[in-house]
Amino acid sequence: MRGVVPAAGDATSSAEREQRDQSASDGDGRRGGGRQDGRETDRRRRRRRALRWSATVLAVVILGGAGAGYLYYEHLNANIRHDDLNIGDAKDRAAGTKANSDGQTALNILLIGSDARDTAANQKLGGAKYDFGGPPLADVQMLLHVSADRSNMSVVSMPRDTLLDIPKCTDPHDGTSYPALHGGMTNASLSRGGPGCTVATWEKLTDIHIDHFMMIDFAGVVSMADAIGGVPVCVDANVYSHTSAGKGSGLKLEKGTHSVKGEQALQWLRTRYGFEDDTDLARAKAQHMYMNSMVRELRASAKLTNPNKLRKLAEAATKAITVDDGLDTIGKMYDLAGELQKVPTDRITMTTMPNRYQGERVVPTDDAGQLFRLVREDIALDGKDAREATAAPSPTAVADPAAASDKIAVQVHNGTSTSAQGAVRGRATAISQALAGKGFTEAVADTSVATAVAKTVISYPSDDLQGDALAVAKALGVPAGQVKKSTGVSGVTVVVGADWRSGTTYKAPVKNDRTPDSAGAINASDTSQCMHVDPDYIW
Repeated sequence: MRGVVPAAGDATSSAEREQRDQSASDGDGRRGGGRQDGRETDRRRRRRRALRWSATVLAVVILGGAGAGYLYYEHLNANIRHDDLNIGDAKDRAAGTKANSDGQTALNILLIGSDARDTAANQKLGGAKYDFGGPPLADVQMLLHVSADRSNMSVVSMPRDTLLDIPKCTDPHDGTSYPALHGGMTNASLSRGGPGCTVATWEKLTDIHIDHFMMIDFAGVVSMADAIGGVPVCVDANVYSHTSAGKGSGLKLEKGTHSVKGEQALQWLRTRYGFEDDTDLARAKAQHMYMNSMVRELRASAKLTNPNKLRKLAEAATKAITVDDGLDTIGKMYDLAGELQKVPTDRITMTTMPNRYQGERVVPTDDAGQLFRLVREDIALDGKDAREATAAPSPTAVADPAAASDKIAVQVHNGTSTSAQGAVRGRATAISQALAGKGFTEAVADTSVATAVAKTVISYPSDDLQGDALAVAKALGVPAGQVKKSTGVSGVTVVVGADWRSGTTYKAPVKNDRTPDSAGAINASDTSQCMHVDPDYIW
């Protein structure tokens, strides 16, 4: 078994071992030749514990779908559909997640809601008769990050209307190659070879390694919502999501808190017209409310100790979702659920990728980069991490001393543009002139098209030029930790980043580990949330 739980001791999951032990026991608790085995009591304890652990099912939920938190029946494995994790090119993939100082590794799981209308049930639930059988779109995308020490969990939603670069993807089933797409809508990634392309798109954008994905469609949402039971949601006025043109989810609720399940839960999760500003951003907020409420319900609900209800939940879950090959057995899902159970409800934070409008669509902002960095560096989004400041790494020992300043050739590039701001004109020229004034008379500005680099960096191609690069860094005030060896340059190269848009002496920005306000963070234990209804949809 591929490791889902870092502490796993062998290739057989704890849940699969439990099932094996159970099948070797007869009906009255005797084994072999009828000898009473004291371990039967332990097995009973484990089974009761497994029932309690099923409440963790929400932590792997997308739109009401879930991975199982327990297992007893091998036939559940046959229900599970699975696919390749990442079908993008290797060059677009993020590096694997590194373990912390205690050897623990964070988990990143991409949750995908498909709008596929590939069955009669999905067609009826999704409407839009004209697109029956068309390519599915990833209308819901949420990255679930579980910290390495399992103390906290962060969820980042991406609006389906986000414009970004979708990498080249190859369908693992028929070999179809989909070329890279610039400025495509993120939900189109699912139609380019399957969920593995959606994973590839996230990794390219965020540089966060994704360990697993879980995907569910309309019919799966309804079946899971029925199996789980009602989930409380709140609206601040009577709402009817319906327009004269036939748009809207059909959700109709009176003001106040209501327990939604089944098709009504799907309507809630799909509502765009009727909540706040009628955008996908409001829909993401409603989805966060539902998921947070489900966390609380599943972890507190006594009804989930009922074995019959748990079996129904397992059947619905395994039939409702598609997962990557690393979660293709109920035992692997069980182990994953055990890891998720360790996170307290009040340390679960829901956010939406910060964005700005570009026409009728949205694009990531600089705050999105900040949010992704926090996740990538395993920094809790609730601000409760106790982290020690660490000094920037220094380069290796200098191989050769620096040459005379006027003998060091330096090329300066302008990398000050960002997704939200254009490049500052003349930055390469300004810095090259500043270097010349400090004696580096061979410094020249590269006048080619500006690049985009978040942090200023000075690169050198070989050890004999390391001393020269450090001398340039000292002259400009750039920390030694931002001097890097790179085979992508032919000489000492300064790339002026977005962190240095003015002035000629670099000032290292103070590291900010605060979750941007624009991420709209919501804590899972917050019971005060209530969706604001657009007055045009009040009845």
